[in-house]
Amino acid sequence: MTSSATAVIPPVLAEVVRSGFVEGHHRGSLVLLAADGTIELSAGDPTAPVFPRSSNKPMQAAALLRAGVELSAERLALAAASHSGEPFHLGLARKMLADHGLSEADLQTPPDLPLDPVEAEAYLAAGNVRERITMNCSGKHAAMLAACALNGWDAASYLDPRHPLQRLVLSEIEDASGETVASVGTDGCGAPLMAISLVGLARAFRSYVLAEPGTPQRRVADAMRAHPEYVAGTRRPDTWLMREVPGTLSKMGAEAVQAVALADGRALAFKIDDGSGRALGPVLARGLQLLGVDAPVVARIADAPLLGGGQRVGQVRAAF
Repeated sequence: MTSSATAVIPPVLAEVVRSGFVEGHHRGSLVLLAADGTIELSAGDPTAPVFPRSSNKPMQAAALLRAGVELSAERLALAAASHSGEPFHLGLARKMLADHGLSEADLQTPPDLPLDPVEAEAYLAAGNVRERITMNCSGKHAAMLAACALNGWDAASYLDPRHPLQRLVLSEIEDASGETVASVGTDGCGAPLMAISLVGLARAFRSYVLAEPGTPQRRVADAMRAHPEYVAGTRRPDTWLMREVPGTLSKMGAEAVQAVALADGRALAFKIDDGSGRALGPVLARGLQLLGVDAPVVARIADAPLLGGGQRVGQVRAAF
């Protein structure tokens, strides 16, 4: 449970085991919510503000709907995505821009390679260079630009926290989490980033799966769950989980943040303090187990091998 001591030194959520020897640890904070929204388990300090990074994207996507943008389910899923840079991701992002008279030059994402290593290797082998469209947030940015085009808002300043669109995002995050945003920073893609607690993040995801049909929140949740390959990619845990556990909403964020809500309102959110992505799978899998999820995909997500000489010699495993 949380305490003044664990607020300073978070507990170990995962350990690194090589050849039977524990060579390292990943600390962090975590919260699990019961179906009625009460806190079932906590570790570290899940009430402290964190930057959820891309785990905020469902709320950003709902703000786009509140701005009047009409998006098909696939486009709405891509607007909430940290996509892998697979051809179908890039193709739809380009079409979203073109349909509003926009081009890749209008994007203010930093030029990047595809997020998925397999896609990045293929992309480079084809002689390509880093582009704005290839950055994993390009779908979100394309949809933000569409909102500007629809409302007559200035497109050059769409990433300014004072922009009408970003004020809508802040309002949506506060409404969904039930918290006041504690701080506003800049995300890796350049968009404003709003800090809330892990408890607030888990409650936001819970509210989306339980929202009334037809509301912006439920439309986002339904689109992500119907088209998880657009939210992540064909080789990513968010996709596996939403495909294989019906009704689940899942979204990871950079610096090892993860939020999940199950169809009945059970939810979890956590952050690994050192930002190590290798701890995400084992901690997520353990959290799902504690929520009562019993599906083959949980073991698949938990698997985080360590290699030695090209052979498996250990693993990163949950420690709670």
